[in-house]
Order: sequence, then C-alpha cells, then structure tokens
Amino acid sequence: MRAASSLAELLVDSVDHGASVGFVWPFAVDDAAAWWETVTSDVRAGVVVLFAARASDRIVGTVQLRLAQYPNGRHRAEVAKLLVLSGVRRRGIARSLMEAAEEEARRLGRSLLVLDTATDAAQRLYTSLGYSTAGVVPGYAADPDGSLRATTIMWRRLVDDDGAVTTMTGP
Repeated sequence: MRAASSLAELLVDSVDHGASVGFVWPFAVDDAAAWWETVTSDVRAGVVVLFAARASDRIVGTVQLRLAQYPNGRHRAEVAKLLVLSGVRRRGIARSLMEAAEEEARRLGRSLLVLDTATDAAQRLYTSLGYSTAGVVPGYAADPDGSLRATTIMWRRLVDDDGAVTTMTGP
C-alpha cells in the first residue's frame, strides 16, 4: 500500500529531524510501519480520525484526532502526532491539517481539544490557532537522542460558553 510506505517515511523523517513524537534513535522504517499498523487499527475502531496532506504521490503531512471514549469525556478529543515532511515545512501544511482536524472535531460534536507538544516546538502555531497553555511539565518526554525535554500541555475550546462555535482563520 503506497500510503503505508509514505506514512512510515514521514514518521522516520520527523524522528530523524528531532521531533519528540514518542520514538528514539535508532528508528527505522520497519519500526514506523509497525507503529502505523496500530494507528490503522484505531482508525478502524473509530477512536482515531487520521488526516493526511498529499503532494504528488506521497503523504507530506499528517495529524490525528484521538476521540475520548469515556462517557464523561465524549465532548473532547486529543490532537496527536502533527507531522510534516522536513523538506516541505513552513508552507502552511501543518495549519491546514489542524484546521481540518478542528472542523471534523466540531462535526463530531467535540467542543474541547487538548494536545501536548515539546516546549517551544510548535507552540507558536498552536497559539496562533487559538490554543492556550495549561502548563509545562519538565522532563516529560525524551527527544530522539534520549535527552529529556519539557512538554507544554495546550487546549482549545471549539464552542464558547454560550454554545457558539468558535473559528479562527489565518495567522
């Protein structure tokens, strides 16, 4: 399957370029492919919505919307694994993926999104999209080289207190 190969290459590229997305070096395409199989199972089970950005014949970006399953959390979802191929970054792909995820979250009746990001990594993007910082956890996750790094927990309400849907566009 061409998508599986592109997804594995994207994940390896992200880890190779220092993304703190759960994996440490050495990290091979086979490792990435195995991990994507677990995501595929979650998509089939309806607990994850996967978004992909394509250029030509390959996937150049992706993000996941992980839907909370407990009855007391069905109003929220977690944004996870926002990845963009290193050679095409800073072209609006991450923003477009996030906007698609937020639109789908609204469609699914999710009013709160949460995410975590390596501190200083993509915080500027998330802040520009309306996310607020809940806090910073020092030494939360390891970078690919194994060094511990602070992680920032962020959130965004998609519905105002009066029930109105909130939307942000542009930087």
